[in-house]
Amino acid sequence: MAKNIKEKKSVSKNSTYKKNALKGKKVSAAKAFPKTPAKKTVSKKGGGAKNAKLRYYLRYNRHAKQRAFHADLSRNKWVFGGNRTGKTECGAVEAVLWATGLHPHRKITGHTEGWVVSPSSRFGRDIAQRKILSYLVAQIQKNEATGGEGSSGDNRPVGSFSAVMLKGKSGTPERGVVDYILVRNKFGSDSKIGFKSCDQGREEFQGEGLDWVWFDEEPPEDIYEECLLRTLDKPGSCVWATMTPLKGKSWVYDRIYLNADMTAGGGGSFSEPIKSGNSVTPPAVISCMFMSWEDNPYLSPQEIKKMQRALSTEALESREHGRFAEGTGMVFTEFGAENIIEPFDIDSSWYKIVSIDPGFTNPCAAVWIAADGDDNIFVVSDYSVAEQTVEFHAGEIKKRNAVLGFENTALIDSAALARTLGSAETVVEQFERCGIRVDSKVNKEVFGGIMRLKTLFKDAAGTRKLFIFRNCVNLIKELRAYWWGKDEKPVKKNDHCIDALRYFVSSAYPVRGTGDFAKTYVRMPQVKQKTYLQTVKEKFIKEIRARELGGI
Repeated sequence: MAKNIKEKKSVSKNSTYKKNALKGKKVSAAKAFPKTPAKKTVSKKGGGAKNAKLRYYLRYNRHAKQRAFHADLSRNKWVFGGNRTGKTECGAVEAVLWATGLHPHRKITGHTEGWVVSPSSRFGRDIAQRKILSYLVAQIQKNEATGGEGSSGDNRPVGSFSAVMLKGKSGTPERGVVDYILVRNKFGSDSKIGFKSCDQGREEFQGEGLDWVWFDEEPPEDIYEECLLRTLDKPGSCVWATMTPLKGKSWVYDRIYLNADMTAGGGGSFSEPIKSGNSVTPPAVISCMFMSWEDNPYLSPQEIKKMQRALSTEALESREHGRFAEGTGMVFTEFGAENIIEPFDIDSSWYKIVSIDPGFTNPCAAVWIAADGDDNIFVVSDYSVAEQTVEFHAGEIKKRNAVLGFENTALIDSAALARTLGSAETVVEQFERCGIRVDSKVNKEVFGGIMRLKTLFKDAAGTRKLFIFRNCVNLIKELRAYWWGKDEKPVKKNDHCIDALRYFVSSAYPVRGTGDFAKTYVRMPQVKQKTYLQTVKEKFIKEIRARELGGI
């Protein structure tokens, strides 16, 4: 026993060796105390384990929406995603690709400077900063004098970095707040990534010219504008954002989402000119995409169901799908990027007509509609102008008819039959006098028209029959901004092009499969429109009868 106790004192803490030694068994020292493997040196080419993580992400670990994001060459691109959809991951990798020059889709020719903008310094430290550092390789400062492998000398690997801290130690930057890092790029120089927080105020975002800016979550509009100006003089510069729209329909909704090309990859016609003093910089295409839990293959169905049970229906709009929510839902959820197409020449044999929603204080809106032989509907142009006369609108519509090959005929809201105090003619009569034959017998039933549009955008089988040319910016904006209000009624705001389109699909459509709009023009049952005099007369008669009955 004493012998065993003596052996016990001389052994390591290795539990297996200790157990066997106490039992008097012989154990090979080589097995009990294996040599600690030497640490891998960072290779010049690969950049070590952290660069291996970047290569693995680019080759294997991206989902389809992340791949589309990196391939999107727009100068202003936004990802609206729910929590745990992978939006922040692709935003961080995009920053690393810019800094290292390893971007697979963009031509980067030298060192770059960019900012990572977070809501607060703590938020930035815990999320964006940590994500970026996880893809980079910390330099070994003690070998700096030799310039050897893995050092901060000239042989530093691509992706190695050194940090300048605001709080904490540079040796452990992931635990502190970083001011900026210098990242070794493939050109043999250093790129700079600065970390900013919105709580610093707009003044802290002035001065520097930048190659790129990443907004991790929604910034204030003034800071967005300031950062946008920082990229003006850099050809090929880029601004991107990854955010969950928890603030509802904020300035991002009005300024970014409603003006965006929703097909990732850019090249669309929706753009935002940048004003600086008296000069205006050519617009840069804004592209947007949505990421939901379904887009992330690394979330199991069990996890998704668990999160869905924990959140309300309203919260799921933004938390799961990345949609803008305001207590009510979008009307045309079926309307998507697949319904927006590039313009093409319309066949002369197709059925074609203009549909008008008249207005003065509100815009006078019109849409040009064509239908092929397979019952597909195409909106080829739109028009929306306020505070102009019927003569002006008629002239503009006739000009566009001549260009597009449309006849001077149109559907129009039946309200155009009413006379106003300021004119002896109805709006219908004014359009007729100006050379446009209009048909006011349209079906104005709102809910039924909306349901018809929703089905045409995408039916239960996934078939789409209604397509809008990309140049119809007014109609596309309205469709994206059309929301349900109270009592299952849509909010009556900025819907004039939608109304014009609704008149057509509710009042004139083909019998399924005939492919001939002209021959199968169907009118919905109409209620005859009463004139102002008829309304006054009926009211007067009702008053007289009420008096007579009261006197009996």
